[in-house]
Amino acid sequence: MKTIPKTLSGFMELYPQEQLVFEKLKNIIIDTYKSYGFYPLDTPVIEYSEVLLAKAGGETEKQIYRFNKGDNDLSLRFDLTVPLAKYVSMRSNELVFPFKRYQVGKVFRGERPQKGRFREFYQCDIDVIAEDELPLKYDSEIINIIYDIFSKLNIADFTIRINNRKILNGFFKYLNLDNKITEILRVIDKLDKIGVEIVKEELSKLDISNDKITEILNFITLNGTNDEILRVLKEKYNYNELINEGINEIEAVLNDLENRSIPTKNYKFDLTIARGLDYYTGTVYETYLNDYESIGSVCSGGRYENLAEYYTDKKLPGVGASIGLTRLFSKLLETNLIKIDDMSSSDIMIVPLCDSYKYIYEINSILKNQNISVNICYINKGIKQRMKYANKMKNKYIILIGEDEVAKNTIILKNMISGDQIEIEKNNLLNIKKIIE
Repeated sequence: MKTIPKTLSGFMELYPQEQLVFEKLKNIIIDTYKSYGFYPLDTPVIEYSEVLLAKAGGETEKQIYRFNKGDNDLSLRFDLTVPLAKYVSMRSNELVFPFKRYQVGKVFRGERPQKGRFREFYQCDIDVIAEDELPLKYDSEIINIIYDIFSKLNIADFTIRINNRKILNGFFKYLNLDNKITEILRVIDKLDKIGVEIVKEELSKLDISNDKITEILNFITLNGTNDEILRVLKEKYNYNELINEGINEIEAVLNDLENRSIPTKNYKFDLTIARGLDYYTGTVYETYLNDYESIGSVCSGGRYENLAEYYTDKKLPGVGASIGLTRLFSKLLETNLIKIDDMSSSDIMIVPLCDSYKYIYEINSILKNQNISVNICYINKGIKQRMKYANKMKNKYIILIGEDEVAKNTIILKNMISGDQIEIEKNNLLNIKKIIE
């Protein structure tokens, strides 16, 4: 009896054409990270549970894939931030700070799978870690990187919405809600998803008076240009040192973004951005596709005061961002924001019409030496079947080589879209890249 092949729910498995597009998106992200001088990092998928769970609790701990192997209590990583904290704390005496790293890899969460949420998914993380002090220009550099990535992806117009947790925390301190800041932030962070009325209900469940709920909503929904919001904050809400510190920090970040010539249409000071996770301490940001906000944030992150506090006494502040690529890709497919059919696994395909493979391999080498990816069709069928295969493989250009071409030291280059074809001498193939690009 044969086993029925099936894939676990919550695990994404793509068709070849889809995987090509996925890899293209991933490579754009990685290449952009590298262009800013970040080191690649690859931490183990399996870690000691006591290390991974040093800070975890609640829902996170329930979602961990945890198992025993021999005497070891082990877990699959659920994000890339905790492994980074472990890595930096173990090697803090050898690393050069600020330490800039990127990591792209799979993480695992045993949550209930649903549309757009997965148990296994790719995270694309970037972080800068310092010892003691981390200049604010790294905050704006991370935002610059996000801008570059989504400009290159070219999937839709986008806005990076930026805030500072010190402003929010200082405001809640003024309202004497210090002991409820984490819970309030988690509610505010859901404003776009659940709306104002449900936010009011959720805040009232925290035993916050209606007057204070009104004040909170009036505060976080301040609107206007970046400069207008800053002016109102300085004039009306300079209640304490913490708020003023946050205002100064957000102003410095916004000024630096302006100096970087990032279009103002692509970033906005937004007091509703809270980032519910409690380890953020300063700048926070979320990225939204303007006409597809129902997708939710496609890239988020912020500044934290001490990355590795559960592993070392050293103060290691940092700032970072994360793109959940698996979720983003599935949403882009769902909303038809990416096209699947027009990509090939190679730049060009060679379709042999004879058995002179020594000559065919010479042509292949000439192409590869120009960094052209080549797929040779070896199928032993007629020309119609070979051409049908080439067409299905989506190659825009193919090379035909028969006995006549071997005898004349030439090849036939055919454009599969227009149907045009030209004969090129072997010695002139060093210029072929200009033709096929």
